[in-house]
Amino acid sequence: MALTWLFSGQRSDEIRRLRTGCVRWQHDGAAVSPDAADVLARDAVCLLDIPTHKTGTSFTKPVDPLLGQAIEVWQAVRPEQPVMLDAKAGERVDFLFAHRAKRVSKDYINRTIIPTLCTKAGVPASDVRGKITSHRARSTIASQLYNAKEPMTLFELQAWLGHRSPSSTQFYAKISPKTPAKAYSEAGYFARNVRTIEVLVDRDAVASGAAASGEPWQYYDLGHGWCTYSFFEQCLHRMACARCDFYTQKDSSRSQLLEAKDNLQRMLATIPLTDEEQAAVNDGQTALNRLLKRLADVPIPSGPTPRQLLPIVEVRRDTYDGQ
Repeated sequence: MALTWLFSGQRSDEIRRLRTGCVRWQHDGAAVSPDAADVLARDAVCLLDIPTHKTGTSFTKPVDPLLGQAIEVWQAVRPEQPVMLDAKAGERVDFLFAHRAKRVSKDYINRTIIPTLCTKAGVPASDVRGKITSHRARSTIASQLYNAKEPMTLFELQAWLGHRSPSSTQFYAKISPKTPAKAYSEAGYFARNVRTIEVLVDRDAVASGAAASGEPWQYYDLGHGWCTYSFFEQCLHRMACARCDFYTQKDSSRSQLLEAKDNLQRMLATIPLTDEEQAAVNDGQTALNRLLKRLADVPIPSGPTPRQLLPIVEVRRDTYDGQ
């Protein structure tokens, strides 16, 4: 439900009234089975069915596949529930977010999800814009889609948000030409700003209490090695690892022993990237060298700077081995 709140761009009442089977997949205009992993991994469009809401009738909108996959995972483990009355639609339906024969409350997002996420993230529940409420995610993603490299037009964003009048949408966007599904895809809201990497979780270290005493328990896959820094997302060197004390090469015996352990849990983590990191990922060695040069005197998590770790001649060549 937290993912749906963050990424669907819908009001809290519309989210709690979503129904089972609300996610559909299409590829080249044709329906796709959720089991067709090869198609879904490429460029399948995920469609979310929104029920009748306060400003209009039911409609369908494109959303990021991440959300569709999360909803399907929940549907697979969701205990069977009795049908319940949707008073707004005047019919009995299977609500997606129901448990123990009850729907989630109207204030569940505001009173439970948002305070929990703020506490876990270590941020206050209010800022200069006021208290963080369920509407914050809707306005944020709308603004992101408008400010993307290939933005949605006013009317496309109106259709995507489910507004009855474009005047309501003008808080987020100005006119510019495209169709909703195509524009959303081209806006690249997620693809431009995040990358997904694999994370290994050592369940033995967690269960034994070793993690609490400072032993590594999560390992971020850098391709050439593993990083055990707990705050990897905040590390300035994550796109250009300087081989600090948190780094383990994949061809080392320690890494081989780690991958041979039975009680490892493999997970995927999405990492938000800055524009400079995005360029280093997409544009090759030139952009990476610029990033390396800027970080040469920035301390790594274990203390020293890359200039202190590696020979000065390497830094003068505007790189520290890309590692």
